Order: sequence, then C-alpha cells, then structure tokens
Amino acid sequence: MSTKRPSVLTLEKYLPYRLSVLSNRVSDMIAKAYKDKFALSVTEWRIMAVLGEYPGSSADEISRKTQTEKSIISRAMQRLLKRRLVTRQIDSEDRRRQRLRLTKTGQDIYRQVVPISYDYEERLLDCFTERERANFDKLIDKLYQHADKID
Repeated sequence: MSTKRPSVLTLEKYLPYRLSVLSNRVSDMIAKAYKDKFALSVTEWRIMAVLGEYPGSSADEISRKTQTEKSIISRAMQRLLKRRLVTRQIDSEDRRRQRLRLTKTGQDIYRQVVPISYDYEERLLDCFTERERANFDKLIDKLYQHADKID
C-alpha cells in the first residue's frame, strides 16, 4: 500500500505516538487508584502483575515481559523488596539467577489491585460494542505479531 506522505509529521495522527500517548493516559489513570491506596508506582505494579501471573520470574524476565529497562526494574524491585512485598531466592539450577515471588502481603495487595485494573479496563472499553471489542482485540494481537516481524 503506497500512499503519498506529507512532508510534516503530524504527531496527533502518527500511530506510534498515538499508541504511546494512549498507553500513558491509561496507565496514569489506573496508577492513581493503586498509588493512593497502596503507594505503588506503575513499574512496581507491573512487576507485581508479572509475579502474580508468573511466580518465580527473574528480573530479566520481568524486564522483557513489561518492555521496561533493567535499571528501572531494578530500582522498583529494590523498593518492593524493602517493603517486603517481594522476596528473592537464588535459583538452585543457575546460581546467577534470582527467582522473585510475591510475599503474602504482596499477594494480598495483588488480589486487591486486580479487580481495580479490570474495572478500569471495562470502563475504557465501554465505548465499544461487543463486536468492536472482539475486532479491537484481534487487531491489537495482529499489530503485536507484525511488530515482532518488522523489529
């Protein structure tokens, strides 16, 4: 598909910019809910979300899953460890790797934040019909797969 491109980049119409801004707006909206109640940053919550779904993940795995720089993950992880929301253990098979898990307190917070997250997702998607939601989900999946191919 070849189209004539304008000589000026209109950010508001440029897909990568639009996706980034939308992602930031949605993350900020949800973050307010768990920041006030649980004193968690966006990165801290993302780490907890990964560990809630994938207990025993390493910091490298969390960095890949969240697409967040390792240094940012490391600083957020230190805060979670200090608050005793996460524990780490040396991997018995690879002593260079640390396996991370939510503590009981971390699990309790996780169980409270998950419904809040789903509520915000529901409110955000409320502008779509069921059919539009299904199509949007398919299109997002298609973009993910295509982005991996062109990366």
